[in-house]
Amino acid sequence: MTPVMTRNISTEKLIEDWRWQVVQAKNAEFDGAFFFGVSSTGIYCKPSCAARRPKRENTSFYASPGEAERAGFRACLRCRPRADEARSAKTEVVVRACALIENSGDEEITLESLAAQLNVSASHLQRTFKQALGVSPKEFAAARRLHNFKQQVRRTDVTTAMYESGFGSSRALYEKATRNLGMTPATYRKGGRNLKINFVTADSSLGKLLVAATEKGVCAVAFGDTTEQLASNLASEFPAAEIRPDDDRLQSYVRAIVEYLDGRGRTLGLPLDLQATAFQLQVWAELRRIPYGETRSYKEVAEQIGNVKAVRAVARACATNPVALVTPCHRVVGADGKLSGYRWGVGRKKILLDGERSSETSG
Repeated sequence: MTPVMTRNISTEKLIEDWRWQVVQAKNAEFDGAFFFGVSSTGIYCKPSCAARRPKRENTSFYASPGEAERAGFRACLRCRPRADEARSAKTEVVVRACALIENSGDEEITLESLAAQLNVSASHLQRTFKQALGVSPKEFAAARRLHNFKQQVRRTDVTTAMYESGFGSSRALYEKATRNLGMTPATYRKGGRNLKINFVTADSSLGKLLVAATEKGVCAVAFGDTTEQLASNLASEFPAAEIRPDDDRLQSYVRAIVEYLDGRGRTLGLPLDLQATAFQLQVWAELRRIPYGETRSYKEVAEQIGNVKAVRAVARACATNPVALVTPCHRVVGADGKLSGYRWGVGRKKILLDGERSSETSG
């Protein structure tokens, strides 16, 4: 099966909607498993449709052509989603497994119980699920619990959110959440309370650019398709912070980044204010040591920080890097040298690496 994601794509993004990751990958193995509608065109398609990918906010998902049509969409003339699609037995297992995990509520579901409900062996489910989605059923379920916790804790206290999200103890929550949120659950619940964040957006060669900073330093550098999308993402990460646009104070940061993108700079020594775990900060510091125009594998980064077994943890740290370019996570590639995921899109990663190599050659 064609993997939907690679290891350094944020697992949380996959959990939020694995179907969207399938659509982005144009994975034909999921044709017939579901369909997606595009509100801006009024058309629905199958996952592998060759048409240009829509924006996420314009996309909705349906279990059948009939369901999509009842929602007001008409069939795509290009991919013909009404044509009979016999999805493979492996795809059927993955789709049903995802549904069971998503509907398990606060109940912890084991690989064995999941396999029993699907009438397959645990080893077959483990192998098939990971081959399709890039994570194991256990990782998928754990990340979904954390995602649910993040939603719940915005509306209630930490203890209530902990139990409603399926964490059986505060120790389990704090170990998992602190590692993935970059702060304690209580701090995350505050959503940046008492924090003042200024931001500015600008056009760049990689699309819309957002730079945000506190009084201490830059807390976010991100790329996106629209200003609205970038501002919304920033607000969702710091819902309790006082966030204001600032076209003046941050212009020097924007100029430095634009010059870097244009090949007129080799480093970005901007002051940073990052909320993160000690491990994340250690990884990000190592990434900033990778020379311009060069790359390292996740394994090499793990070795450099003295933890050879932390390859996957290094990948997660890359995927959660909040400051594009300043911490050059785009310089980390697969062990075979191939480009894997990038928080702001693999296409942008390729452009960045090609640009750096070209500058090195011409320089």
